[in-house]
Amino acid sequence: MRQGSREVEVAGAPRRIAFTEWGDPGAERVVVCVHGLTRNGRDFDALAAALADRARVICPDMPGRGGSAWLDDPMTYAGPIYAAATLALLKALGIARALWVGTSMGGIIGMLVAAAPDTSIERLVLNDVGPFIPKAALAAIGDYVGQDPRFADLTEAEAYLRRVHVGFGPLPDPWWRHMAEHGVRPDPAGGLRLHYDPMIRAPFAKGVDKDLDLWAGWDAIRCPTLILRGGDSGLLLAETAAEAGRRGPRAATVTFPGVGHAPGLVDADQIGLTRGFLFAAS
Repeated sequence: MRQGSREVEVAGAPRRIAFTEWGDPGAERVVVCVHGLTRNGRDFDALAAALADRARVICPDMPGRGGSAWLDDPMTYAGPIYAAATLALLKALGIARALWVGTSMGGIIGMLVAAAPDTSIERLVLNDVGPFIPKAALAAIGDYVGQDPRFADLTEAEAYLRRVHVGFGPLPDPWWRHMAEHGVRPDPAGGLRLHYDPMIRAPFAKGVDKDLDLWAGWDAIRCPTLILRGGDSGLLLAETAAEAGRRGPRAATVTFPGVGHAPGLVDADQIGLTRGFLFAAS
């Protein structure tokens, strides 16, 4: 595992994008793993370690998260900006083609990139996200991303993450601590705060009054696509996954009972399915 960063153009200005890298830098295959709304690239440590024998794995922190720079205009915390930033990072790293794993927001970014006629994505894994998200699910996300809690220590931070991300499923205790260690930053006033710019909530500030409909882009995707779905997910509905299997890339869906939004990609079964799909053609 290696830590790195590159300065690339984001929303019209140079910004530092941090990433974690695994595997042989000269590997023929490259896997890009993109995290969810309030998380960071270290969420993929278990998956990346399991893929590193077959590929170079890049796990970036999206702008405003983890080690990456914050943006001046909070309304630029948006999918197209993240997509452009990720593509700029890959170009800076000399990566022309990639396999993509995206959790929630990372999957939306992946769909945007994969829908382009000249897409660089060869295979796409969507972790509990699809081309339609009901407004109730978006509103629920807006509720918790609008919070900016302070924690006295890592134990408090871990307890918070266990509550907010209970949908990740029954993760091992050390993994929850891992998420806490990489999911907070020191607060100059004392204690800890979540490791992201609180203003990533800006796009949700006026509330959510409509569903997110990405079906037009979905129908343009041609690369092989796999959807991983939490059986109790309120964000990726079963009927959406079924329709996604009939349209566009005709994605296969695997559902994990007892998991919500989103599968943590720590469980051996989840990792095995992802690995098998990504490397199926190699």
